[in-house]
Amino acid sequence: MRRFILLPIVLFGFLIAGCSGNQPENFKGREPAFIIEDYFQGETRAYGIFEDRFGKLRREFTVEIDGKMEDGVLVLDERFFYKDGETDRRVWKISKTGAHSYEGRAADIIGTAQGRSFGNALTWSYDMDLKVGEEYWRVGFEDWFYLQPDGVLLNRARITRFGIEIGTLTLVFLKEEA
Repeated sequence: MRRFILLPIVLFGFLIAGCSGNQPENFKGREPAFIIEDYFQGETRAYGIFEDRFGKLRREFTVEIDGKMEDGVLVLDERFFYKDGETDRRVWKISKTGAHSYEGRAADIIGTAQGRSFGNALTWSYDMDLKVGEEYWRVGFEDWFYLQPDGVLLNRARITRFGIEIGTLTLVFLKEEA
């Protein structure tokens, strides 16, 4: 009997936990407004770290980004430079699909990335095959971008595998001087 009483309480707790957290609409009206297709025009530089789920720093890197609009599509050419000497490249093609929605594709992204933007924030979700050592892991990314004054863009990404958080990625984007 106790088991049947506790089950609805536990399920309700999971439902409430699933509904909490950031929602893009919570940032409506916040300034400065983050318009991804405007912000990433031209050259941008980012500095990032990856920490595992225990908070241990695993990687440090910089990213040089060249952004341009081509036929209404934002093309971001990202070049990654890791502290250990490894390099990588990703080219995003991002389209605005609604007043507050975006979708994006890149060669190493599984399917289509989905984004929603309000005020100074953008959330961006996608799956990818991430190289870890000599193998590839299918992971999910849940990115949050927050535009700050003076063109500083903060990004925090939660990375999961099989639904379990394996780490976080933190980046700071700065616009190159004209």
